[in-house]
Amino acid sequence: MTGSTVVTGSRGITNADVVRFAELTGDFTALHTDDEHARAAGFDRAIVHGALVFSLSIGLMTETHLLNGTIIAFSRVDHLRFTRPVLIGDTIHVSKRVLACEPKTPESGIVSFDTRVVNQEGQTVLAYVDRLVVRRRGQGLSAVESTAAVAIDAASRK
Repeated sequence: MTGSTVVTGSRGITNADVVRFAELTGDFTALHTDDEHARAAGFDRAIVHGALVFSLSIGLMTETHLLNGTIIAFSRVDHLRFTRPVLIGDTIHVSKRVLACEPKTPESGIVSFDTRVVNQEGQTVLAYVDRLVVRRRGQGLSAVESTAAVAIDAASRK
């Protein structure tokens, strides 16, 4: 329902994560791979790619299993803001608050989330609004129905 919040587990980010991401994407920018370069730019050490932090936030939410079997599509992301650097060795978790649930068809709806990625100091390092197209309850969902599907159905009764 609107206002409901879920907080994921935490995940540390290692140098190996950054190296694998750089290899996968081809982004070997020195700010992410060279501590000396990062220090010259005003950071304590190399910073984690913002796109990696965003990707990890999706994975952390996926690990909650709250939306299993309900997601039809990742519709869009709005207002993506990197508010603080994430350093190798930092630990992050995600907090997602339901902003809106909009029924679209008898089979699906859109759930909007205010998403915050938070570091081990409790500081928001990334914030965005994401919208997911989800199945509504009773549309081939498993016995364990998604929070999102229940919220969509509640919104359609208003």
